[in-house]
Amino acid sequence: MKENDEAGWEALSNWYDEKQGETGDLWHRALIDPALLRLIGDPNGKDLLDLGCGNGYLSRRLARQGGRVTAVDSSPRMIENAKKRDPNREIRYVLSDTGKLDAISSDSFDIVFANMSLMDIADCEKAISEISRVLRKGGKFVASIFHPCFDNGSNSSWVIEKKLYESKIYRKIRAYREPFSERVPWKLPQSDEKMFTIAFHRPLSWYARTIANSGLAITALEEPEPQEEFLDKESDAAGFLEVPLHLVIGAVKL
Repeated sequence: MKENDEAGWEALSNWYDEKQGETGDLWHRALIDPALLRLIGDPNGKDLLDLGCGNGYLSRRLARQGGRVTAVDSSPRMIENAKKRDPNREIRYVLSDTGKLDAISSDSFDIVFANMSLMDIADCEKAISEISRVLRKGGKFVASIFHPCFDNGSNSSWVIEKKLYESKIYRKIRAYREPFSERVPWKLPQSDEKMFTIAFHRPLSWYARTIANSGLAITALEEPEPQEEFLDKESDAAGFLEVPLHLVIGAVKL
């Protein structure tokens, strides 16, 4: 198998667009998104910012529900693919580094959400500071991330213990305390090439401190539970009934 060490999300954008489609892939629509959308709440009549929008499927969903949505991504191809799926241009698109939202004015949004994107941002501290800047007072920040307590990439795994007639599932984790980055492999269907993106692990306390230092107060922590579709279709779903691998954080600007 060939390895492309310099792929990144730009090179993966067309595959990701097809994977997410209009409803999100299985893991998003049947595991992560229900909790995220519950914390976002009713978007009707509100100004929303989708930070790390990918192909924009959530932006389009919230726009259809009456939200005025701005979608931001640092990948030109991601933005182009999102635009192709939005021919009527109901959404404003901004190509930008997430840590430097120069094209966006302060105090512009009622809600900022980041759906599984904070872990891909190298300077996440700066990104959260920018999120606070563009939020109006009392505005909401909602983010889904890999659960730092139970999923930190190659330093965590499932363990299945079989004893007599009973099987038990555990989560094994190491190297939790210190932030680190690592390459995440992606195997594309019908391809012999393995591509990589970079992900950043940060402990839960890091997120709590950074959010507080940016003038935001955490109001909710949700650990998404698998929906029936996920349990039916995902081969490794059993462990998710006991150990959450994702976390959804809700905060407000003070």
